[in-house]
Amino acid sequence: MSDDRQVDYLIIGGGPAGLQAGYFAARAGHSYLIVEGEAAPGAFFTKFPRHRKLISINKVHTGWDDPELKLRTDWNSLLSEESAPLFTTYTPRYFPGADDLVRYLADFAAAHELNVRHNTRITEITRPDGGEFHARDQHGTTYRAKRIIVATGVSRPNIPDTEGVDSVERYDEVSVDPDDFTGQRVLIIGRGNSAFETADNLIETASVIHVAGPGSLKLAWQSHFVGHLRAVNNNFLDTYQLKSQNALLDGDILRIRKQEGSGYRVSVRFSRVSEVVKEIQYDRVILATGFRFDASIFADECRPELVINNRFPAQTDAWESVNVPDLYFAGTITQVRDFKKSTSGFIHGFRYGVRALSRILDRRYHDRPWPERRLTGTPEAASDAVIERVNRSSALWQLFGFLGDAVLVGPDGALRYAEEVPVAHLHRAVAEGEFGEVLDYFTVTLEYGADHDRVNPFDITVSRVSQQDTGGLDGRYLHPVVRHFLPDGHDKAVAEHHITENLENEWDSQDVHRAPLLRFLRARLDRGTPVNQP
Repeated sequence: MSDDRQVDYLIIGGGPAGLQAGYFAARAGHSYLIVEGEAAPGAFFTKFPRHRKLISINKVHTGWDDPELKLRTDWNSLLSEESAPLFTTYTPRYFPGADDLVRYLADFAAAHELNVRHNTRITEITRPDGGEFHARDQHGTTYRAKRIIVATGVSRPNIPDTEGVDSVERYDEVSVDPDDFTGQRVLIIGRGNSAFETADNLIETASVIHVAGPGSLKLAWQSHFVGHLRAVNNNFLDTYQLKSQNALLDGDILRIRKQEGSGYRVSVRFSRVSEVVKEIQYDRVILATGFRFDASIFADECRPELVINNRFPAQTDAWESVNVPDLYFAGTITQVRDFKKSTSGFIHGFRYGVRALSRILDRRYHDRPWPERRLTGTPEAASDAVIERVNRSSALWQLFGFLGDAVLVGPDGALRYAEEVPVAHLHRAVAEGEFGEVLDYFTVTLEYGADHDRVNPFDITVSRVSQQDTGGLDGRYLHPVVRHFLPDGHDKAVAEHHITENLENEWDSQDVHRAPLLRFLRARLDRGTPVNQP
């Protein structure tokens, strides 16, 4: 058997997550192979989004020279030690075209000479006797791997269990030519960006457009979750609120009945009017309810458990399957760990998740400790390190509240600083001794304040809330948070400090930012004070 058919790491999927995982495997000197079902990387983006405009921002002109800071507003580039190639050199468009991303991914793979086998679609994965994984492709070739990293994304349409849903058109198949809908009444089922992207495309031609779904509509500018409805796709809301024949239906689709000849009768149960059910006539019905993970290629002995309505594989804090050891996940399917809270479902989030995964794998299987640096054992040194990182890090900025830096305190008072550790993983790993002997430790994260998603950020009558127990202002905008923990495996902090928010995200004022943080760290690092007392 040739070397490329027996590897330490088989990476399934040649999209951005698969390429990122391959890059780090190559840099670590591991035996790996990326298998991709299509003829080039990033095949998903050759079709999606259907209207070809990405909602991942691409800010070319930032005023910064620091490449790390630039990644805060570059949501499409993959990480590399060489900082090249960068997506920002491909187009100046703030919301770029999907075809530009496809070109970029191919160039990234070529520039770093990644080991990718194209036109190779895995059709079955088995694990005889619990040993190596065996992955068979459509040509009958079998690849053996000690570990698998699945980076296939969500490749199957998410079809709700609604009567008559099989008779409608789907987002992934429906025409994108607005002239095909001229003068028609159209219902779009779904409340995400794909639904509103479709609705915006039809505003000039369709006579009536209804967008339907349960619950309250979530807007990204309020929730700070970039997967909620983005402003670039919400022109439709203007046409609704300004009474231009279009509407947002808050409720559940109970039944879809295709009429003889043409058209549909759709039963809608409205949430706002005591769940009144109404039948509405439409010419076209489009299903835009998202996608799900495809687990069909796995044999029973290694099929990963699924969660969230069976849409995603269940994962540990190390992105490992909860029921299949040595089976890991990368990319948008890792959003199960921060579902609709942070950014693991998007390139600008999961690129850092993949880097953290590579460090976890290095530690578990290759006896390589998490990268860290020693600090002078003083509160001043810890304070300086925290301030430097929160003012520069792109990882903490993008994967807010999910990735954190760690200040580890040894029994002798020595301080070690580890960067970009998934916070949930850190708590367990410290408790189990994976970071050596730790007396206590601090996490450093960037977070939005409590209940930030419940407040209209443009309402000036909303006051900021001072939290007396935090030692700082708990602003609702993004700001640094430092928490103090004991190594007992629990995620309850014994103390925390919020660094006051700043309009330009520069937390370096001596009086406002540095001095309060230093006072907090001095109090917590005073070995004469019990660390479990606030």
